[in-house]
Amino acid sequence: MSIVNDIKRAYNQANTVEKLIYIQVATFIPFLIARNFIINWFTLKPSLEVFLTQPWTILTYGFFHGSFIHVLFNLLFLYYVGNLFLNFFTTKQFINYFLFGILGGGIAFLVMAPSGFLIGSSAGIMAVLVGLTTKIPNYEIRLNLIGGVKLWVITAIYVAVSIVGLDGTNPGGNMAHLGGALIGFLYTKQLEKGNDIGRFLEMIINSIANLFKPKNKKPLRTVHKKNNIKRKPSYKEENTKQKKIDGILDKISKSGYESLTKEEKEFLFKVGKK
Repeated sequence: MSIVNDIKRAYNQANTVEKLIYIQVATFIPFLIARNFIINWFTLKPSLEVFLTQPWTILTYGFFHGSFIHVLFNLLFLYYVGNLFLNFFTTKQFINYFLFGILGGGIAFLVMAPSGFLIGSSAGIMAVLVGLTTKIPNYEIRLNLIGGVKLWVITAIYVAVSIVGLDGTNPGGNMAHLGGALIGFLYTKQLEKGNDIGRFLEMIINSIANLFKPKNKKPLRTVHKKNNIKRKPSYKEENTKQKKIDGILDKISKSGYESLTKEEKEFLFKVGKK
C-alpha cells in the first residue's frame, strides 16, 4: 500500500504536465493487458461509418500508445516542451492546446482516410510545440554537444519529418501530426488577437468537473476580516501586467532567454506558475 500512497502523493503534488504524463502511463498498462479490446474500442479508425458508432475515439486515441518506445518518446518530449510551455501560457491553455491538437489530428486523419488506426498523443504534443514556437520562435534550447538551438529550428525539423512521412509507412500518423501543428499555430495567432478559442472547452471541462463535486445543503457562513480579503486586480493592473509579459517575450524573441535580467526571469517564472 505504501507504493500506491507514494504514487497518489506524487500525482497530487505534480503540475498539469506531469499529471497528464501519469495518466498516459496509466492508460498504457491496460493496453498491454487487453490490446485488441483497446484497439477495437478506443483507437480512431479511418472509416467514417465506424467513427459515427464510436465518436469518443476522436479523443481517446490520444491517451493510448502502441509500444513502449512510442509512449517513452512522446512522454519525454511532452515533459520538456510542456513545462517550457507553462512559463508562457496558463495551465488551462495547456490543456486546451493538447486536447484541440488531439481533435485536429483526429480530423486530419479522418479526412485523409488511410488504412489502419490512429493511436498516440503526438498530435496534441505537436499543437503544444507549434503553439509555443509561434509565441517565442527565437527562444534558445541548450542541447548537449550542439549548444544553443532556436526553438523554431527544432519545430521546423519535426514538421518537415511529418511532411516527408506522408509518403512513408505511417501516412495517417504523420497527417495527424500536421493537423495538431496547424491547430497550435492558429490557436496562438488567435490569442495574439485577443481571442481565446479554448474558452468554450474550459466551460465544458468545468461543467463536467462540477458534476462530481459534493454539494453542501447548507452553505457555511464565513466571516472575514477586511485585511484578509484578497482584492481582485483591476483591469488597469491586469493590462499593465500583460504589457510587461509581452515586453519580456519580445525581448526573448529578439535576443534569447539569456538576455533577461534576474528580475525579469523571476517575474516570468512566477507568472508561469499561476
